[in-house]
Amino acid sequence: MKRMLINATQQEELRVAQVNGQVLYDVDIERYGRRELQSPQKSSIYKGRIDKIQHSLQAAFVDMGTDRHGFLPLKEIAREYFSVAVSDEELARINIRDLIKEGQEVMVQIDKEERGNKGAALTTFISLAGCYLVLMPNNPGAGGISRRIDGDDRSELKGLLSNLNIPPDMGVIIRTAGVGKNQEELEWDLSVLLSYWDAI
Repeated sequence: MKRMLINATQQEELRVAQVNGQVLYDVDIERYGRRELQSPQKSSIYKGRIDKIQHSLQAAFVDMGTDRHGFLPLKEIAREYFSVAVSDEELARINIRDLIKEGQEVMVQIDKEERGNKGAALTTFISLAGCYLVLMPNNPGAGGISRRIDGDDRSELKGLLSNLNIPPDMGVIIRTAGVGKNQEELEWDLSVLLSYWDAI
């Protein structure tokens, strides 16, 4: 029987182990120290507030409660945050101030860590990596099979992907670790990722 064991007894550390019967097949340890508060790590997810909009850059600066504001370019903002509906054609010509507002809350993920005197590069297209899948909660058009997978494995995984019960507003990519896995294992990983997203 597959199980996920979570040890959160220490305030500064979270341990997650995945076992099949008595066999450990994955372990992940997250440490939360002072460094993370000062310098956001790649893939970390924050609820932030748009502090300043720069029309000339077509970007926003987001306050995430860290030392520096993050940089959020227009192309990395999901349409769900826009105040008006726009076509792809209009998006190329529109002023960013017509789409988002200062003070607006956004959920962002660190795309590139802080470097030098620049804040972190952000995206609102969140992705959560599991053992075999990557879940993209607000990116329904995205998804598929890892580019590193080819041949018969790719064909087999396409069939499994089409049978996954993916919510309509989300996308999924099968990772290289998904090669050789069955439908049940992929469904299990998807359910874990969906529960993570619900918790977020």
